[in-house]
Amino acid sequence: MSEFTSLDFQMMSRAIHLAQGGIYTTPPNPNVGCVITRDGEIVGEGFHFRAGEPHAEVHALRMAGEKAAGATAYVTLEPCSHYGRTPPCAEGLINAKVAKVICAMQDPNPQVAGRGIQMLRDAGIEVHVGLLEQDAHALNPAFIKRMKTGMPFVQLKMAASLDGQTALANGQSQWITSPQARQDVQKYRAQSGAILSTSKTVIDDNASLNVRWSDLPQHVQANYLQQDLRQPVRVILDRQQQLTADLKLFQAEGDKLVIAEQGDIAPVLNHDQQIDLKAMFAQLASQYNVNHLWVEAGATLASSLIKAELVDELILYLAPKIMGSDGRGLLGALGLDSMADVIELDIQDVRQVGKDIRIVAKLLKKEM
Repeated sequence: MSEFTSLDFQMMSRAIHLAQGGIYTTPPNPNVGCVITRDGEIVGEGFHFRAGEPHAEVHALRMAGEKAAGATAYVTLEPCSHYGRTPPCAEGLINAKVAKVICAMQDPNPQVAGRGIQMLRDAGIEVHVGLLEQDAHALNPAFIKRMKTGMPFVQLKMAASLDGQTALANGQSQWITSPQARQDVQKYRAQSGAILSTSKTVIDDNASLNVRWSDLPQHVQANYLQQDLRQPVRVILDRQQQLTADLKLFQAEGDKLVIAEQGDIAPVLNHDQQIDLKAMFAQLASQYNVNHLWVEAGATLASSLIKAELVDELILYLAPKIMGSDGRGLLGALGLDSMADVIELDIQDVRQVGKDIRIVAKLLKKEM
């Protein structure tokens, strides 16, 4: 028999819904929601909005005031136990004299990792963990991956005609997909911590690779102020040092990291004298706190990332167009000799966006 009541499920669902209010603003911090109840009624609630600002528990405790004493707190992630830019939330719950804390999941951050739960229990507070854990995990896949592996969560965006072509033989590619699909991409960009591309893609498209407020979906514009949204760091691979200052990339708002010998980051090369993408991703995670890396690039980089098993999720837009086999293909050579070696996908979602089809799929790792 479950240790959780129907009210517990209802309140944690509310906390998870609240946490989603920070998906465009909290990185590199996780999305967290908190609900405080007393005698079955909500007396306080809140969510974490931006790194450096109060955590979800603080907002909920402020709203609850004296009613927090003897109350139950529902939190989507274990309350923090360390002093960072804000005091530990576990301490705040203790000082407020809450009677019980229910956490959806333990914090994967090594600085917390059960310490917050233990701090609460040591103070005599009843603590339960695991209510709607999968839903809580889905709030923060990128944060969780970086905390557990030291690597960012990588989404590879691609767009093609129905027959898998990304451009005509002469290189023309604007626009394969509909305006609605391109607006959908803005939503993904806005949620990411960094956007990765190559100098070739930037030059060919004269791309800004930033988040354009006017192109974001209406529901985003309705729930945020323009100044609330961050511009992801744009990370550009430029080994040949082809970028020039007149490109839109350098005029658009947002930080940039150019990966080049004379750039912001000197590339680490592998034994083939190619950029060691895995080492670069680890550097972005450790030095720049990038949880979520969104990739927009051509067939060469996409193939390299897939071969290196660095892609977690593929976001593919298929346009209802046919361009013929003389066009430019979605991917380069993968060097596969057997059907046993083909890369398999686990399709998570398929839906129509404008006239196009958007497929979201996880890349399945090869078993060793």
